[in-house]
Amino acid sequence: MINVTESAAQKAITLINGNDNDNDTDGELGLRMQVVGGGCSGFQYSLEFGEAKGTDRVYEFHGLKVYIDPRSSLYLAGSVLDYNDGLMESGFKISNPNAKNTCGCGESFSV
Repeated sequence: MINVTESAAQKAITLINGNDNDNDTDGELGLRMQVVGGGCSGFQYSLEFGEAKGTDRVYEFHGLKVYIDPRSSLYLAGSVLDYNDGLMESGFKISNPNAKNTCGCGESFSV
């Protein structure tokens, strides 16, 4: 299981509502969290807005739907998604207890 802070959920909801110009979608938009191959440490995170796919696990945090595929769930177990809006650093941040090493830029990790 993952956790999403209230600040991350509110920012994602704001972004979804701002991007929800397509009224042709039948499904519900949410935040898709994935772990994909790549980066200098082997794996990297992918965050995007979309609809649930057939095998996704669906979670809800502070009114935000979060979709995670079964493979990514293994790598994201216990992770926390937060959003920081500071002067020195702004953006979403994933704290993952499964990451053994991270690269210098913080964009990829290994397990």
